[in-house]
Amino acid sequence: MKLNTQAMKWTREPKRYNITSDKVEIITEPYTDLWQRTYYHFRNDNAPVLQIPTEEKYFSFIVKTEFESKNRFDQCGVAMYLNGENWLKGSVEYENEQFQHLGSVVTNMGYSDWATTAIDASIKSMWYRFSRREDDYCIECSTDGIDYSQMRICHMWKAAGAIQFGIYACSPENSSFQATFTNMEITDCQWLAHEGQAPDEQC
Repeated sequence: MKLNTQAMKWTREPKRYNITSDKVEIITEPYTDLWQRTYYHFRNDNAPVLQIPTEEKYFSFIVKTEFESKNRFDQCGVAMYLNGENWLKGSVEYENEQFQHLGSVVTNMGYSDWATTAIDASIKSMWYRFSRREDDYCIECSTDGIDYSQMRICHMWKAAGAIQFGIYACSPENSSFQATFTNMEITDCQWLAHEGQAPDEQC
């Protein structure tokens, strides 16, 4: 099912953006970011996020991102932002002319983590598939929108009921770039139930 962009709502509306029925364009503002405490000790909670609410417990959200990032930490991708201390994001984060970080951040109860892998700086497009199975979540990525690779499986302590999810873009340093989001759709959950090792028996 194609996502209805008109049903999406801003958390921190940016100054410059454009929304049509099949595309969202965001021009990032300098010094915008999402991070909570861990390692760096600072708290940044001012990036714009465009989301749609749901109570559905099993689904997948797909989006294609294209980005003109050029400065350290420029980033855009998929997000589930509940509040300042409970959220997750998956994105490509620019580092330098040689490489970028393809990664994910999960923030539970005010503490963020960051899992990354290096990709070539010439990559300027990435697909994401964000999936929910009750209060567990999966983020996957793809360069062609066909074959997806797992980035992260996580549990969100404050996301067992109604949630909101969507897209974000930001520039943590003195920078600005255009992020474009297309091919947004909601499907049946593509993150299949686990059929491997059985849970341990409870004593």
